[in-house]
Amino acid sequence: MKKYFNLTLSLVMMAAIAFTACSSKTSSEESTETMEAVVAEPASFGGLALYTVRDSMASNPKATLQAVADAGYAYVEAANYEDGKFYGMTPSEFKAYLESLGMTAKSAHMGMVTMENADQLIADVKAAGIEYFVIPVPPMGMFTFGKDGMGMKGTADELVAIMDTLGEKCKNAGLQLLYHNHDFEFKPMADGTIIEEILLEKCNPEFVNFQMDLFWVTKAEVDPLTYFEKYPGRFKAWHVKDMNAEGNFAPVNTGSIDFKRILDEKEKSGMEFYLVEQDQTFGLDPMEAIKISHDGLGEIGFK
Repeated sequence: MKKYFNLTLSLVMMAAIAFTACSSKTSSEESTETMEAVVAEPASFGGLALYTVRDSMASNPKATLQAVADAGYAYVEAANYEDGKFYGMTPSEFKAYLESLGMTAKSAHMGMVTMENADQLIADVKAAGIEYFVIPVPPMGMFTFGKDGMGMKGTADELVAIMDTLGEKCKNAGLQLLYHNHDFEFKPMADGTIIEEILLEKCNPEFVNFQMDLFWVTKAEVDPLTYFEKYPGRFKAWHVKDMNAEGNFAPVNTGSIDFKRILDEKEKSGMEFYLVEQDQTFGLDPMEAIKISHDGLGEIGFK
């Protein structure tokens, strides 16, 4: 009887050990799967052009940047530089604060550039950890705006010379120069010149590439894919904003632009990063607009 009892006790203990080991293994596998799932789904993705939230950036930049991070954006594009500072912060302070939020500044619109201040602006952009120096409109007094909309004085060849000069300076400093379009660059000038095409054909691609604003290309009644096909690899960044039925700016995936069709050709375009931008929100709070746009990015397949 004693031998039988000992045998039974041994079998029970072995079963318990086996069950515990199995449970532990299952729990471990479930934990691993959970961790893998977390790793597979990044909490933040995509970028925001801070011009969208310019008013709140002017009044409380740090709280606004916190809200941008909370909305799910991984990086930003600066649109304010004055007296050597980005939004009132030195380049190193701006970089450090973004890092504290888990974000970076990927690019900066530097429309105030001149040949006299270019070296200082380039140095400050680099000090902020920014990789892309973006020209948002024809610089140095060439940009025009009036009752007929946006335009340019001077010639496309003069703009090419300026862009190549700035682009070489940027490359020597370890930055990349991009030109950002509106609609007028895709419309023929009085002499039939299409500014965007002259820039694409004549600017040295080692020094100058492009940030395509998908709204403004659409506004000009041009198909972005036509330019991706003709000038592959030149469009390193995109501005992503939608167009409503009235032809105005709208949050991403709430309007008529077929972003999925465009996104399918991102490799051909050369796109390395993208940014939500909405110049005006027409009564919708900009912070709410950027949340809607971020949700839209995910629905389309941007990551």
